[in-house]
Amino acid sequence: MFTRRRFLASAAASAAAFALPGCRDAALDDAAAVTADPAATPDAPSETPAPGIGMRPLGRSGIEIAPFVLGANVFGWTADRERSFEILDRFAAGGYQAIDTADVYSTWVEGNSGGESESIIGEWLESRGNRHALVLITKVGGRIDGQRGLSAAWIERAVENSLQRLRTDYIDVYFSHFPDPDTPHEETLTAYQRLIDAGKVRAIGASNFSTEQVRAALDASAAGGLPRYELLQPRYNLYDRSDFEGPMRDLAIAEELGVITYSGLASGFLSGKYRSEADLSISPRGGGIARYLDARGLRILDALDEVAARHRAQPAEVALAWIVVSKGVTAPISSATSVEQLDSLLQAPVIAQALTAEDIAMLDAASAV
Repeated sequence: MFTRRRFLASAAASAAAFALPGCRDAALDDAAAVTADPAATPDAPSETPAPGIGMRPLGRSGIEIAPFVLGANVFGWTADRERSFEILDRFAAGGYQAIDTADVYSTWVEGNSGGESESIIGEWLESRGNRHALVLITKVGGRIDGQRGLSAAWIERAVENSLQRLRTDYIDVYFSHFPDPDTPHEETLTAYQRLIDAGKVRAIGASNFSTEQVRAALDASAAGGLPRYELLQPRYNLYDRSDFEGPMRDLAIAEELGVITYSGLASGFLSGKYRSEADLSISPRGGGIARYLDARGLRILDALDEVAARHRAQPAEVALAWIVVSKGVTAPISSATSVEQLDSLLQAPVIAQALTAEDIAMLDAASAV
């Protein structure tokens, strides 16, 4: 186990209401949506991210990551323990750091009670002994064990449960998974202050918050001398742009907040597999994709096809690459249910370096409302 003493040394050296469908959509977003193109996928992972990708800061936390976050919401659901270990091994061997999970993953699966993803990650971390090389992100606030919300009492219980499942004694970024209108920001932030002081949490973030809720939380932090949310997690993709672009992005840039986005492939639509009503029967998620099959959605797919052809890439890889280069974004979150899918998705930061102004202009124009 990576001890707090080692964590503190590492930190100093680095200078540094709830809705389950949202979790399901994010999980279905990328996993099983990408079929890797052998011509566009490297034969083997490298020990460090491809040259030029670089590292990006998570707000003012002192934590930096490469611009791709592995979504672990499929672990214990559509990826069993063995498959999850394979994916995690490949991800770490590629030189990437950030893994995103939550205590509620995956309560929506029959027979699961929550914590399955965290438990698999914890077993893997313990067996590999590489906790110090990773940036671990998890969340509190969704319903699990009959509890939910962001009260101090629940946060203090939930974090201990997460730490036990993850087999670690600290979390790099602890997210408020959903806003809690019944708990004042001051109470939540004070609870986080205690966790930070105890070395159990390095930084905090806000997921699924509105711009007004983020602003209010930042004001409460400043007024009370409390830790602030350093990282945001909004839905964002070529089709769903309004949750982040505009006031939310302006606030993130002005306050130097990190932003890791979910639903980068619009529930799999941007993989290009769904182009007509008939295609919706390919997957159980077809009903959720139907809303994208309009003139604008098909226009986006045409643009993705053209840009992908220029770069010998897959549409999904280009869709994520567009997020990588989007103003104000730190990294997209993406999940995979096989190492082949992961190899494809990890091309996104590489392709992002090759996107031209013409490519970006074409994608922006196609996705404009």
